Amino acid sequence: MIPIVTPEQMAAIDAAAPEPVDELIDRAGRAVASEALTMLGGAYGRVVNVIAGGGNNGADGRTAGAALSRRGVKVRIIDAASSVPVLPPCDLVVDAAYGTGFRGTWTAPEVSALDGGRPLVLAVDIPSGVDALTGSADDGVLPADRTVTFQAMKPGLLFGDGKRLSGEVVVVDIGLDVSSADQHVVEASDVARWWPQRAADAHKWKGAVRVVAGSPGMLGAGQLCAAAAARSGAGLVMLSSPGADPLARSEIIQRPVAEDGFDLAVLGDIDRFGALVVGPGLGRQEPVLIGARRLIAEAMVPVVIDGDGIFATAWSADGAGSLVRARGLPTVITPHDGEFALLTGSAPGADRVAAARSLAGDLGCTLLLKGPTTVVAEPDGSVLVVDHGDQRLATAGSGDVLAGMIAALLAADVPPDRAAAAAAWAHAEAARRGPRRGLLAGDIVDSIPEALSAW
Repeated sequence: MIPIVTPEQMAAIDAAAPEPVDELIDRAGRAVASEALTMLGGAYGRVVNVIAGGGNNGADGRTAGAALSRRGVKVRIIDAASSVPVLPPCDLVVDAAYGTGFRGTWTAPEVSALDGGRPLVLAVDIPSGVDALTGSADDGVLPADRTVTFQAMKPGLLFGDGKRLSGEVVVVDIGLDVSSADQHVVEASDVARWWPQRAADAHKWKGAVRVVAGSPGMLGAGQLCAAAAARSGAGLVMLSSPGADPLARSEIIQRPVAEDGFDLAVLGDIDRFGALVVGPGLGRQEPVLIGARRLIAEAMVPVVIDGDGIFATAWSADGAGSLVRARGLPTVITPHDGEFALLTGSAPGADRVAAARSLAGDLGCTLLLKGPTTVVAEPDGSVLVVDHGDQRLATAGSGDVLAGMIAALLAADVPPDRAAAAAAWAHAEAARRGPRRGLLAGDIVDSIPEALSAW
């Protein structure tokens, strides 16, 4: 996992470092110079413009410029405060104007390459003008092809406009202690370590998943969720769509249940299952909502609450907290921004980590906040971030697939935060293996085994 620290935390880490500031600047500057040479493909005949501010970020840039000069690169140092509107042509721009502590707005000068096109841009720590906490930015930010950041990721590199403006992010170790970080980016190696391997003596009921999802006119949601659980390792999956005749699928056991009182039918043998999913495409008829609430409250197994299940938890004057907190068993709730507003009364806001942490604490469960960057928050404040997904996940039914994948991991006794984060990463990986255009949620399901075979 890669640590994430806020600007405030980074300032404290810098202040606590035993090395002199000049030593840290020298390490950072040399790391920037190394990345610049990699991007340039060498030093001979290359021209670099360094936009340098007055703080440590600017000092990093000036140190990088000096190192590049020693390698034979022609380097121009431009003072960020000089407000030069247009820079002379170059091969690469090093943006070291303002770092993670910057507040306010900044408009970058116009840049051009020696051949008349656009030069490469390397940002130091974060593109100047991007809010390092939220990723928000004005129009004047110079988009980077690559960003070198030091010791840990910053939230602004992962969220909002900052994710788009940062390009490829490289985290460089300069010897600072970030062991106190309570946020981390999930990597492929983490998912490989957390994903359970089926034991040699496994049988179909070991880690079975129960799915209550789908409704008349929305049967696909339940099918996608159940199929995803099966593809993710559940030995047996049983699906019920209250009030609906099941669709035929040979691998999934279909158990018809009525809208009224379906919770009693499901609870009758729930102890045979390792996890339960409640909600995708379930519908919002009053008997269904009542049944969903009773099922969530009384199911003595780990539960994933998604889609209309989230609506059901919020469908009470007491709100969702009393229902979910009382469970006392692993529970993962998976809202998108609209469902987050149902639970809290407002959308998450710019600081998505703070929003997810707050709601996880209020509900007393694991919260997976969906978005271009996924946040998994625990009630104790620890956070896992998944930034592996792309626009291919923005397709109907994609969330139903994710809910089934999480349930398969919960049924295998994976802790809820790791189950949610690992499923989110593998879900994104499965989508990445599909076409950039025309990907359907069912395609994601079919790609899950291939995604999991990467380790």
